[in-house]
Amino acid sequence: MSPLYGISWRGINPPWYLLACGIIVASLISGFSSDVVARQIKLLALGDSLTAGYGLAKPDGFTEQLQRALRAEGEEIVVINAGVSGDTSAGGHARLGWALADKPDAVILELGANDGLRGIEPEVTGSNLNAILTELDSHGIPVLLAGMLAPPNLGREYGREFEAVFTRLSKAHEVVFYPFFLDGVVGMPGLNLADGMHPNKEGVAVLVQRILPSVRELLERVSN
Repeated sequence: MSPLYGISWRGINPPWYLLACGIIVASLISGFSSDVVARQIKLLALGDSLTAGYGLAKPDGFTEQLQRALRAEGEEIVVINAGVSGDTSAGGHARLGWALADKPDAVILELGANDGLRGIEPEVTGSNLNAILTELDSHGIPVLLAGMLAPPNLGREYGREFEAVFTRLSKAHEVVFYPFFLDGVVGMPGLNLADGMHPNKEGVAVLVQRILPSVRELLERVSN
């Protein structure tokens, strides 16, 4: 065998240049895979029936519609549904450790609606939500806090105190704040199920479109 560039390949199996090429290609593939994984963000939605998708087929729920909307914009997002129907702020706090086992990069916190329905003291709701936010702070996880309004039958004073809980906590913890999760849907028969309390498929679509700018702001905090 004639030498190439003064080097004889006789007795060398496989040739060194094939090994070198293989190593380079493997490194490139490994680096590409790492980049793809790094760009995929896990967004945890911790909430109640509004997050869980009560009364809806799975593809029509909030987390699923939000994930599709974000992916349509080119975001590599996995939205994790950590909604439990009937859950209060206390329930959400109790299962926070379990929810964080998924190691989310960011959290949408949507709790409080059932506190209002049960007439739980706003001070108690605030304490539970504060505990959740404090725990998320300790993990360095950015949060979008979704506010809620109390049912009008509980009176104006209760309503003011309840609403103020979310505003106060959003400032104290410097989170992304979306003042009212059901904005644009509440009181609209065509956008709710027969119970008048939970959004239907079309109602969820409205929720997602309205909250999207706040979710984008949340994701910017992840990348930064």
